[in-house]
Amino acid sequence: MASFSLIRSSCLLVVIMASSLMLAFAGNFYQDFDLTWGDGRAQILNNGELLTLSLDKASGSGFNSKNEYLFGKIDMQLKLVSGNSAGTVTAYYLRSEESLWDEIDFEFLGNLSGDPYIVHTNIFSQGKGNREQQFYLWFDPTADFHTYSILWNPQRIILSVDGTPIREFKNLESIGVPFPKNQSMKIHSSLWNADDWATRGGLVKTDWTQAPFTASYRNFNASACVWSSGASSCSSTSPSTSGSNAWLSEQMDSTSQERLQWVQKNYMIYNYCTDTKRFPQGLPPECTATDTS
Repeated sequence: MASFSLIRSSCLLVVIMASSLMLAFAGNFYQDFDLTWGDGRAQILNNGELLTLSLDKASGSGFNSKNEYLFGKIDMQLKLVSGNSAGTVTAYYLRSEESLWDEIDFEFLGNLSGDPYIVHTNIFSQGKGNREQQFYLWFDPTADFHTYSILWNPQRIILSVDGTPIREFKNLESIGVPFPKNQSMKIHSSLWNADDWATRGGLVKTDWTQAPFTASYRNFNASACVWSSGASSCSSTSPSTSGSNAWLSEQMDSTSQERLQWVQKNYMIYNYCTDTKRFPQGLPPECTATDTS
């Protein structure tokens, strides 16, 4: 009888710990997301294990998470539009609803067959962005699924691809740089036509004979604090240095720093922090306060 009580207490503790963190491992798209637009062009398949977005000349499509998050470590596997995807954009991002919104962006800019995708990243805080960095990928993102991750904690934002960091944006409020930390955000994704600007500045138009264009999603993971009714599911007193809550204080180790430098040396194609023509009055303060290149 005593052993049964111990087992029951242990199970209850596990349930409490899991619910406090809202851990969603390999989540079900039916449970975690709403299809928001596209008149049937967004579909959830395979009993909730796969989600696809499609774009044709009439419309694109999109979805967003049911939950809002205030900090989290979020993974999604994507397989991007294959073939001649010029003019298309697959956007995957976090965004708040306020007029002075916060946002953390991955945008995948399609291209002509055989040419590499461009990964466009940006970070908005209090309605202000203009923090673009762009990269090529070191693989074909249309041949298979790859994991695109957003780590967002009170100290930093790290964007990663297959576990390799490509960008870090630190909390530098101490020198007056706004940082997303007060507004909860939903996960959004959309597939849409942007041939007025996306491919070579709009020079290459969408070839609608290749439509419908399709992007696929699977294996959503979120270790995150759910924001609901003005409160967080993460206890302010819970430890953040060990176990499943460690992401709340996670930072890059020396190996991750080396990987970040490798990506930025070999695959970065635009960095707002080196664009002196764009900022003739001086680069943004975060560019000179820390190494963002």
